[in-house]
Amino acid sequence: MGYRLDEIDKRIIYYLMKNARDTSAPQIADEVNVSAGTIRNRIQQMQEHGIITGFHANIDFEHIDGRLTSLFSCTANIPMSESLARQILDIPGVVNIRELMTGRGNIQVKAVGEGTTDLSRIAHELTDRGLEIEDEDLIQNERFHSYHQFGPDEREGHVSLTDLVSLSGKADIVELVIEPNAPVVNKTLSEAGQEGLIDDELLVIAIERNESVLTPKGGTFIQPNDVVTVFSRDGMSEEALRGFTEAESN
Repeated sequence: MGYRLDEIDKRIIYYLMKNARDTSAPQIADEVNVSAGTIRNRIQQMQEHGIITGFHANIDFEHIDGRLTSLFSCTANIPMSESLARQILDIPGVVNIRELMTGRGNIQVKAVGEGTTDLSRIAHELTDRGLEIEDEDLIQNERFHSYHQFGPDEREGHVSLTDLVSLSGKADIVELVIEPNAPVVNKTLSEAGQEGLIDDELLVIAIERNESVLTPKGGTFIQPNDVVTVFSRDGMSEEALRGFTEAESN
């Protein structure tokens, strides 16, 4: 079964892409108003589903004894298998492989050499493994940036939804983060319902807290930074969610 990214997951990816080395779970948690445990749990889930595949340092090899970084555009006569990929990565100096959905030049190999002679050696080893080199270029600079669309939402005054799924008919499932000043905070679901803070048409179907997902019951308390999943058969509105959103200041 696939893993569906919500806004919390997207924000985690954004900050890890920006600087995984100096970004901690508590720092990301502060940005998205959830607990650090929730962030760690989400990272683990995305790793298990193959979405986050690793954390890599970006190295400028020119500053290390003037090493050269080259990009080889190659063609493989057969679809690139895992065994072939491992063979190429085993070539000393090869640091990255990309498979492209093209005919010619369908394999890009990034390699680092101590000089032109070393890069020639790598080129020979690529051809020995069945790749036809179409082009070779020295990389002068590389720049990286987080994926903008996963970044912070600068708008103010909107409901803090992390995910919205529309089902058949008018039914909706909404996932949202409970703000510290929300009216439902520190109340049980039964109390919140009795006080009219949870619309009669809404059903709380899950509460994510730290590294656990709770099955909601009448006596379950709602706490700040909980990630609450709510179901509505007749569609969702900000008015229906007023009890979960941050209380207006006087």
